[in-house]
Amino acid sequence: MTLPISEDLIAEANAREADALDEDYAALDRKLARGGIAIDAIKDRIAAFSVAVPSWGAGRGGTRFAKFPIPGEPTNIHEKLEDCAVINQLGRKTPRVSPHFPWDKVSDYAALKDEAAAQGLGFDAVNSNTFQDQPGQPHSYASGSLSSTDASVRAQAVEHNIECIEIGRLLGSTDLTVWVGDGTNFPGQQDLGRSLDRYLDAASDVYAALPDDWRMLLEHKMFEPAFYSSVISDWGSSILAAQELGPKAKCLVDLGHHAPNTNIEQIVARLHRFGKLGGFHFNDSKYGDDDLDSGSINPHQLFLIFNELVEAELNPKEGLRPSYMIDQSHNVTDPIESMLSSAEAITQCFARALLVDREALHAAQEANDTMMAFQALRRAYNVDVGPILAMARMEAGGAIDVLGTYRQSQWRARKAQERKPVGLGAGIV
Repeated sequence: MTLPISEDLIAEANAREADALDEDYAALDRKLARGGIAIDAIKDRIAAFSVAVPSWGAGRGGTRFAKFPIPGEPTNIHEKLEDCAVINQLGRKTPRVSPHFPWDKVSDYAALKDEAAAQGLGFDAVNSNTFQDQPGQPHSYASGSLSSTDASVRAQAVEHNIECIEIGRLLGSTDLTVWVGDGTNFPGQQDLGRSLDRYLDAASDVYAALPDDWRMLLEHKMFEPAFYSSVISDWGSSILAAQELGPKAKCLVDLGHHAPNTNIEQIVARLHRFGKLGGFHFNDSKYGDDDLDSGSINPHQLFLIFNELVEAELNPKEGLRPSYMIDQSHNVTDPIESMLSSAEAITQCFARALLVDREALHAAQEANDTMMAFQALRRAYNVDVGPILAMARMEAGGAIDVLGTYRQSQWRARKAQERKPVGLGAGIV
């Protein structure tokens, strides 16, 4: 295995932090023990937890108006894998990469799988792209893809999704994420009922091509690029479509694809109740579909979501296997730093959810003791779980101080000397 950052550099950086970490870990151990919690058991759960990173997330994002690239930004899937390997080596929480096609197309996928494995990486869900026309494409998606009024366009979109499944099989993936930009910008532009019928009919052809052990993750989105209506606009549309398609169709929850103040944790509970919880795209939101760094705006909501996920583990439905992935637009930061920070924030919320006194919480809920039920959650949320995460990282070969060690490595500056510059552009990717 060839890792991108010098292991000696990581060891030297960890040596400077190790004594302080031992002290903090021991202090937290004593605190948790008073509540009957074994810190090493929590650490073991954290060590086993992981979240995927998107290949496109390794590059600078942007807005609908502009994109400002940085030196050393990756320009192809090979360079993206290098950066994703940095994130995993330092943070030890992101061992899988979610590729996007046709952006990440290569001629030899067996070789790409080996290339990733040599850097300690595997592949997560494959993502199709029917929201954007490609050079040489016979039919345009300007008026829709899987829901298009044109049967030739729908057939093209189905064919592309099936191609993604075949690529995914070569890469070792078992999930296909389907998000379409289909919708309307004007009232009356399309029949709202028939457009959903066309989507379901085309999506059923994709579903039929799934291998037995695969899942089809349906992602909903309120708006953008369609600003009047979206075909799969909310979790209700998503679960209805998943129920119609069949048991291998699940719902994917992107934390930014909801109206402001939506109770996302309740959506998680509902999807689990009906066996349709497929996974998450983690990010954060202030106004709408902002794609901000995970935990940067509302970390408490992220904790509450993981609280529901822990409850789901305790009361599992058949096939419960939530897929976790970071999905952000890094407009003003180094993408590696943002994904390191986000993986930390996500894992912190999972760790805090593991610390909830479930017996006290459930007893308070049954007794309608509102304050004590709330306090059971608040006590866990207030715990600084940083020492647990840092100890798990260090024991796995990662960095205690991930951002400090990354900057010390000067990875971005070195890549700026090796990689060709990314041109100016517009768009989120």
